[in-house]
Amino acid sequence: MRLISAGAVVLDGAVSRPGWLEVSGGRILDCGAGPPPRPADEDFPDCVVAPGFIDMHVHGGGGASYTDADGVGTAAEFHLRHGTTTTLASLVTASPAELIGGVRALATATRRGTVAGIHLEGPWLSRARCGAHDPARMRDPDPAEIDAVLTAGGGAIRMVTLAPELPGALDAIRRFLDAGVVVAVGHTDATYQQTRRALAAGATVGTHLFNAMPPLHHREPGPALALLQDAGVTVELIADGVHVHPEVVRAVIRAAGPDRVALVTDAIAAAGRADGGFRLGAVPIDVASGVARVRGTSTIAGSTATMDQIFRTVVAHAGLEAAARMTAATPARALGLQRVGALRAGFEANLVVLDGALAVRAVMVRGDWRHI
Repeated sequence: MRLISAGAVVLDGAVSRPGWLEVSGGRILDCGAGPPPRPADEDFPDCVVAPGFIDMHVHGGGGASYTDADGVGTAAEFHLRHGTTTTLASLVTASPAELIGGVRALATATRRGTVAGIHLEGPWLSRARCGAHDPARMRDPDPAEIDAVLTAGGGAIRMVTLAPELPGALDAIRRFLDAGVVVAVGHTDATYQQTRRALAAGATVGTHLFNAMPPLHHREPGPALALLQDAGVTVELIADGVHVHPEVVRAVIRAAGPDRVALVTDAIAAAGRADGGFRLGAVPIDVASGVARVRGTSTIAGSTATMDQIFRTVVAHAGLEAAARMTAATPARALGLQRVGALRAGFEANLVVLDGALAVRAVMVRGDWRHI
């Protein structure tokens, strides 16, 4: 049993100054505002304790990629050092054989607890909005392939991003939902009405809102407005200062509210590394001044961000408690993850300790200090 106190603790729905947590057996036994009930085992008087970050869209980091079976642990450990205690590993568009191989490798990593599951970003995407994905490997949803992918995942696939305007997309949405997979709309050239039909079919997430989709237009509102209007939809935002203008981030948070905005990194292997050449699946990437782009183009190719960086940015827009919701509770709810995403009695003891500048000081996963 361990008692932790801090100058500020983001407890379920409120910031307590000071606050405390009692941890045992990997879970939070009790928590509260004010001084701890007895002398603390670990005291962080000048720090903030927040729920461990949950990144529901990330491709890699620390020089490693989730498309490489040998790099899964390296990438997850890199993001853990930056406060991400729950990772949904994202795979990009790939050939059928490569897709199955990647899913199997990440299913193994999920069973080991290295990651919390798999996000398939492709291959069922729009060639017109391919972004950093290889358009030559994109294809329409095929029931046989979907069944093969689900079988390979063995229950590890938690979310899939697809373009709802593709032939067979609505049937694919229903098939994934039947398998317990969250469906996201993204990398799409869909109209407003096509997006509405996908939401009616059961899609509940918007993948990196505004990126890789038609811009909002007053005569052709497109997918962004449909996603924002639906109270049952969680929208991802990459608040790295590159993908979305800070004032747009602020406006979306104000319009949708922190309970519907999930902050994500969309980080690639280049996160935490110097500028240079990298790959995202089959696509060569160049990073200059920390911005990743498809080689020889102006197309943004994921990010080099970490969740602590995004947390610091959004605290300035929305405050400490709202930033904690958007980096933990909201993505947990969107993915249907249980007993994570908040500092609450009975939940897993996943937390991040941040210093006065909101830099990571320590990270706890299921009651064990992993970095301190």
